[in-house]
Amino acid sequence: MNIETNRRDLLKGAGALVLAFELPASEAAAQQAAAAPPPLPGSLRNNPKVSSWLRIEADGKIRLLVGKVELGQGILTAVSQICADELDIDMKRLSITSGDTWLSPNEGTTAGSFSMPDCGTAVRAVSADARRILLGLASQKLGAEADKLVVSDGTVRAPDGKQTTYWELVSGQELEVPATGKSPTKPASARKYIGKNITRIDIPPKATGSLIWIQDLRPDGMVHGRVVRPPQYDAKLINADLDAARKLPGVIEVVRDGSFLGVVAQREEQAINAAAALRQSARWDMPKEAPASDTVHDWLLAQKTKDVVIKDQAKPANLTAAATIEQTYKRPFVMHASIGPSTAIGTLTEDGVMTVQTHSQSVFETGAAIAQMLGMDKTKVRMQHVQGCACYGHNGADDAAADAALLARAVPGKPVRIQWSRNDEHKWEPYNSAMLLKTKAEVDAKGDIIDWRFELWSTSHGTRPGNNAGNLLPARHLAKPFPMPEPVNGGPPNYAADRNAIPLYDFPGQKVTTHFISSFAARASSTRGLGAYSNVFAIESFIDELAARAKVDPLEYRLRHLKDERGRAVLQKAAETFGWSNFKKQPGRGRGIAFARYKNLAAFTAIVVEVDVNAATGKIRVLRAVAANDSGEVVSPDGVKNQIEGGLIQSLSWTLKEGVRYDASGVRSEDWTSYPILTFTEVPPVEVVLIDRPGTPFLGTGEASQGPTSAALANAVFDAVGVRVRDLPLTPARVKAAINA
Repeated sequence: MNIETNRRDLLKGAGALVLAFELPASEAAAQQAAAAPPPLPGSLRNNPKVSSWLRIEADGKIRLLVGKVELGQGILTAVSQICADELDIDMKRLSITSGDTWLSPNEGTTAGSFSMPDCGTAVRAVSADARRILLGLASQKLGAEADKLVVSDGTVRAPDGKQTTYWELVSGQELEVPATGKSPTKPASARKYIGKNITRIDIPPKATGSLIWIQDLRPDGMVHGRVVRPPQYDAKLINADLDAARKLPGVIEVVRDGSFLGVVAQREEQAINAAAALRQSARWDMPKEAPASDTVHDWLLAQKTKDVVIKDQAKPANLTAAATIEQTYKRPFVMHASIGPSTAIGTLTEDGVMTVQTHSQSVFETGAAIAQMLGMDKTKVRMQHVQGCACYGHNGADDAAADAALLARAVPGKPVRIQWSRNDEHKWEPYNSAMLLKTKAEVDAKGDIIDWRFELWSTSHGTRPGNNAGNLLPARHLAKPFPMPEPVNGGPPNYAADRNAIPLYDFPGQKVTTHFISSFAARASSTRGLGAYSNVFAIESFIDELAARAKVDPLEYRLRHLKDERGRAVLQKAAETFGWSNFKKQPGRGRGIAFARYKNLAAFTAIVVEVDVNAATGKIRVLRAVAANDSGEVVSPDGVKNQIEGGLIQSLSWTLKEGVRYDASGVRSEDWTSYPILTFTEVPPVEVVLIDRPGTPFLGTGEASQGPTSAALANAVFDAVGVRVRDLPLTPARVKAAINA
């Protein structure tokens, strides 16, 4: 039967047939997700306004604002290249503000090789949006279609010769609009800067001695502060002779708040002398027991752990093992050992604003933590990033910033400069955690891996301030201390202690287990690469051991187990550049190769190292190193090469020399004698080759070479003298003992 009706009848309900139905929740959610706009690229997700990133200034300058900061990795140059290309301006017209919490977009911490994926991607998208907006305004003003306009260094020309400029077009709110992330970006053929070697904007002032470093700043009216640290981590101040210190020449103020003890003086040497007097008079309640570096790995195994299986892939039932091999690898606590000790300048102004100039990598989070420590509204704390002499991780910069704020509060209106000593930096910065790593593999009759087991023991690699004053060193020492929050381990895909613990190789069976320890044997936090350095060292050393057992060339063995084409390409490129197939073996000389994709989502890097090992002394001399890298699209070839080379050299220092020594009396690695690092004469020639992939996403580079370098070095030592050293660092004593065993 047909029922005739119309829209009017349906709306009246007369003769209407009403149908109702309900989608399953999962299908409804899927439809909503499909209808939702895709997320904005990179750091635009949390900073979606065009004006948060770009300002067109009346004097013809264009200001780029970014939340990521310069640590020596060249990020400010790279994002300037991107911005200049997308806006069609000369780089000289561009000025940049970075890491100012009152001006810059909040991009979080500059860490984890996220600067290019997050900041670089955002700058490209927002610059393209701005260009589209500006060309739209120019089209209206010049009476020409936007796609017919030509831009040269910010001047827009129409086909009839009429012209205008970006700074004439913008009069107010034109860029106060949401970014779309959809505007077309420049094709490679139209780019002037991207992919080219441009002089880094931070190098000329550094090379000519300009006052670019935080250590060099001397604002008007500046005074000097020093903080007296306890002898041990958990020592409590009983008393100190504050009055005697106050009477010393130049002393402006002596500050005691619980176990926090500091001094402010007119001149630096006066502050040093007063701090020395306070230190001499101070009496401390000392803890009776503390872990020691010599037994730290036993300590790791004895602690209560939170166990998480981060990869569990059962071995196929049809595969039969011919042998099972197990090994254990160890890494000690390692310092940042920044060449320039941490510095900060704090000023409490008349309007109640605390301004802190700092070389912290986490200005936004550290600012919030300092506000909490001071009991101030966080809008009243302004952090301004100033470049510092070396960092790459959570060193003492945040704690120095907190020191400066506490002392500045005691002397309002005066900029207080805190300068840590070498002793302060070595003993009190957060280290990279000691780790213990166990590997186990089942191999078939050909020696190929059919089942892989990897277990790691580690304390935290992430105790940055993170909006919590309890992670600031001086905040723990106050009369009303801020307790340190219980550390947690980072999860996928970034991970932390277990970063790069899941190998990129295609093993039929795999199981990776993290044994996370929330207590501490020594203060630890983020150091370049977090757990990746240790995990890759163990994985790539063990791969080499299995290759040797199978009597297979180490490169060929890796390629057997690796399907990822970009991973294969960097391995083959590194080997080809080094001359792997033509290498002639000599007594005491060897070569080693290793590979990883940082975090399994950032840059691909393969390293080949050649060494000479003195069998009588155990001393390792690195003769040369070759690196091949795939970081996706390359904005600054020299910048990427610098990052890979710098990470490689730092890793050589860690692997050959570095390890923190401590016992119940405190940290014993107090200076460069007790904590040696690689010297200039020990740095080998390094060749870096890049695989550029224009049009592909930017991949993080800054922490990609550390892990492969450590394993390549250990593998080269084995190739040279036939012994495997699994405990880092590879000191002459350890190598000699292995040779003589």
